[in-house]
This record gives sequence, structure tokens and C-alpha cells, in this order.
Amino acid sequence: MLDESTVRLPVSPRAGRFLVLVGVFVCAACGLVYELELVAVAAYLIGDSVTQASVVLSVMVFAMGIGSLLAKRLRRRAPLWFGLIEAALALVGGCSAMALYASFAWTGDLGGAPAGGPRHLLAVFSLAIGVLIGAEVPLLVVLIQRIRRQDAGGAVADVFAADYVGALVGGLAFPFLLLPVFGQLTGALFTGAVNAVAGCALVLGLFWRGLSVRGRWAVLAANVLVLAVLASAAVLVGDFERAARRAVYGADARVAVRTDVQEIVLTGGRKRSFYLFLDGRLRISGRDERRYHRALVDPAMRGPHARVLILGGGDGLAAREVLRHRGVRRVDIVELDAGVVRLARHDPALSELNGHAYRDPRLRVVHAEAFRRLRSLRVTYDVVISDLPDPGITAGTKLYSLEFYGLVTRVLAPGGRLAVHAGPVSSRPRAFWTVEASVRAAGLRTVPYRVGGRRSGFAAGPDRTSEGAPGARDWGFVLAARARPALREATGSAPVRAGVRSAAPTRVAGLPASTLVHPRYAN
Repeated sequence: MLDESTVRLPVSPRAGRFLVLVGVFVCAACGLVYELELVAVAAYLIGDSVTQASVVLSVMVFAMGIGSLLAKRLRRRAPLWFGLIEAALALVGGCSAMALYASFAWTGDLGGAPAGGPRHLLAVFSLAIGVLIGAEVPLLVVLIQRIRRQDAGGAVADVFAADYVGALVGGLAFPFLLLPVFGQLTGALFTGAVNAVAGCALVLGLFWRGLSVRGRWAVLAANVLVLAVLASAAVLVGDFERAARRAVYGADARVAVRTDVQEIVLTGGRKRSFYLFLDGRLRISGRDERRYHRALVDPAMRGPHARVLILGGGDGLAAREVLRHRGVRRVDIVELDAGVVRLARHDPALSELNGHAYRDPRLRVVHAEAFRRLRSLRVTYDVVISDLPDPGITAGTKLYSLEFYGLVTRVLAPGGRLAVHAGPVSSRPRAFWTVEASVRAAGLRTVPYRVGGRRSGFAAGPDRTSEGAPGARDWGFVLAARARPALREATGSAPVRAGVRSAAPTRVAGLPASTLVHPRYAN
């Protein structure tokens, strides 16, 4: 190899310095996209976005320090090593989302037999990407010094300025450009291709005279190989997604829709073979959803129920149970995802399951986030049904907070009742009783109860059943009112009475309420 301190550039020093800073900008943007991609994919596949973001960021920053130290040994041949490192980073970062999705699809979720597969792989990718990103900056400082000698502080300041601006652009491009246009898998592959091209062009375009023939061919071959792998993966990404979806949901997945909120997948046919998944988690099982929804709705309907508010429940199944009761004059559903409502209206299996509830003129839908909608409501309801995702999912913890139930109390008419899906009692008792404590802290009297459900029977691929969703072993609920409601009276109907039993024997005492500034649920 040649001594790079004597390399002559094909452009002026000023132009060469500018091109190096452009390379810093592009590589920084790609690096931040990899970071955000890991957080997004992990939150979608594993859940609890706060935990996954903390793991990715902490491991990656730690690994960047290791990469910076390792780069000290590579400074003498900085152009060569920079080209090879960028090729490796493009390959690892570009394929990270696909590898995580494959691990989730074919080895199971974190609760499956190979427990921790996706989580361990997440840590490995965070470590590898962090090491490679950490090695970039010292090598780039060396490259910019090769072009024009300046004090070390000035060179570092220039490199970091371009690096931070690139990070800003990458951070904004990820949610507003890459995800909407390419999606998670193709977006990561595209970013890897940009990374490889930028690194290869910088090294071979500016510093090729400082490389031996063997070094030039090494950089060129490595980047061409990486681009070939990324291009092949991009061509096959559609087939990969379909195969992974079959592994997750079984061969009878017939609807897969990605909305602005979540991924919706419908499998099976009608009645007992029907399943609805939201972001990979089972939410509706046709085998026993009726038991769940009657247990949620019927206790609250044993009092005044002319006006009913359903928070969530865009599938129309809770509305179906509400509309069975005489005296209901109006039902308002607050559902964030319009895609769920569209399927509930038009999908033959789901619309049959919900009894074509959306054809009833008493039913009205508002597409809004439940917390925000409650803040703007100025009417009261006799019954409020909270049919929201499990509180263990970080994005939904504010919908199980003291402040949320305070807003519910404000729209609850005198003598009105609140029914809350509070997750499973047996597998997550602390979360269940924290929900009950939060409702009590809002000034309501509570009666917790549980319903035993049958196994969903969903056996295609690893178990995707989300605890607390229809299809799990048991469901926990909290019935609340300003005056203590009587559970025996509330659950006197035959379809519910057989499965309802008090959850009091398993109470976890002394738990504080969950609040917006101190959420107390864990995934």
C-alpha cells in the first residue's frame, strides 16, 4: 500500500474537502436511518417502543465508542478501511430490518420457545452498526486532513458539523419519505445502497491514487458485492414478505393492509375460523370473541344505557353487543384507525361477525385518538366502554392512566357506568390491578372481574396470541361507577354469567395509579 500522506488528489483541495464533507453528510444520514429503522421494526415486532428505543440507542452509542477506539489502528490506510467499513455498514444496516422480520416470523415472538430471538438479534445489529458508525468519524477526520492540513480541532469541528446536519436530514427523511414511499424493508435496503455508493465513490473518486491496485479492487469488489446483495433482496422483498406473513399468520391470510396507524391482517373465513391481527398481535378470534365482548359490554348495560360511548372497538363487535339491548338510542365509536372501520363495514367475514352493526342508523363513528377526543367532548353518556389495546403496549399506556379515566369521568352521566378491558389477570396481575387502581384514583368505585376464555386454536406458525386479547386464556375487566356497581346484578345474563368470576382473590394490593408522567405498565 502507498503512504496516503503523499497522495495527490484529482481535484483542488477546496473541492476535495467539500466532497469529503458531502460524504460525511450522506453517511451520517444513512447511519441515523439505520438507527431509526431498528427502533421502528423492533417496536412493531416486539412491542414496548420505549424499551426497544432505549436498547438500540444505548447499545449503539456504547458500540460507537468501541468503533472509535478500533479506528485508531486503521488510520494509516484510512481510505482503504473507510471504503470497506462503508460496504460492511451498508450490508449490515440495509439487511437489518429483513433479518429481524425473518427472526420474528420463523423463530417466534419473545414468549415463544426460542425466547429472546428477535431481541438478541436487535442487540447484535445495534452493536455491529454502532461499531461501524463509530469507526467512520476518526477515519473521515484523517481523510480531510490528507487533503489540507489544519489543526485537529478545526477538522473535527468540520466533520461533526456535516455529521449532525446529515443526521437531521436522515431523521426527517425516515418518517416522511422512506417509510411512506418504500416501507420498512425496502427503505432499509435503499439506504444501504446509498451508503455503499457514497462510500465507494468517495474513496475511489478522490483517494484512488493512494491505494495499491489490490486495495482498489478490494474496495470496488466489496461494494459491488454488497450492492448485488441489496439489489437481489429488493427484488425478492415481495416474495419474502409473503413467505414471512404465511409463517406468522398461516397460509389462509387473505387481507393484509398497512394503514397510517398499524398493519391489519385478516385470516380464515367466517365465524370460528376468523382471526384479526393488529401489528402482528392477535386481537380477534372468531372462536370466542363473543364471550369476550359480552363480558365487556353486558355488565355496564345493566343500568341506564340510552347513550353509549365505545373507545376503540372499530371492529364493530362491542357495538354489536351494545345494540342488542333495548333502549339504546345512540352509540358513538371513537376509533383512531379508519382502516379497521372500513374492513368492519365491507369485509364479508368481519361484517358478518359484527352483525352488520355499521348499518344501524344509531351508530356513529369518529376517527380520532381517544384521549384527544375525550378532552373535546361536551356531552355525557350513560355507558362508556373502553375496548382498547393492552396497556402493556407503550403507545397505549396513556389510555390507561389516571388522567384518561378522569376525562372519562367527566363525560359519564350520573348513574352511568364504565367498563374497561384491563388485560389478563393470571399472566400480568400487576398490570391488571394497576388499571383498577387508576380507575379508582379517578374517583370511581370499581368491581374487577375476569372471564375464562377458550384457547384460540390458532396454530399456524409460532404462537402470536397477545395476552389480554381475545383468544388468550383469560380476560380481565373493571366495572366502575360513581356508586359501587353490583357485579351480580350486572352480569346476570346467561351468556356472561357462566364465565364471570370475581378477580378479588388474586388482588395485588397497594399498587399506585399510572399517570402520564409516571406510566406503570410494562410490556
